[in-house]
Amino acid sequence: MTAPTSPRIEQHPDILALRAHSEAATSTPVAQAVEALALLCGVYLAASPWIVGFSGASTLAIHNLIVGVAFACLVGGFGPAYERTHAMSWAALGLGAWTIISPWVVSGHAFITHAVVSNVITGAVACLLALALARMGMARSRQ
Repeated sequence: MTAPTSPRIEQHPDILALRAHSEAATSTPVAQAVEALALLCGVYLAASPWIVGFSGASTLAIHNLIVGVAFACLVGGFGPAYERTHAMSWAALGLGAWTIISPWVVSGHAFITHAVVSNVITGAVACLLALALARMGMARSRQ
């Protein structure tokens, strides 16, 4: 078997530059704080039916559990693999927006006021954090 004539793909200058860019984008204290807050936001969304007390609305409770776990997993992947996942911050924005409108879509007219307030506030926070995560990736690519 012959030795490869070109360097391995992991040593390609573009890949090395992308990794350096990703490391710079996620290594600041602000970036780490935003990621941690986003992770906590997803965990809160998943647990909110039992924290706020609308677990009786089973459809919305299961919905919040699924969306909260999805949001937490999505933003939790940004730290270890930011170079491959920062573009998915727009999906996190979509999940945040969906969280805002979901009480009306999922539960129809049979919803509880504190469930709506909880979802609207949590969804707004999720949207802001997703925008901050997206901005971190775009701001570093301009420099």
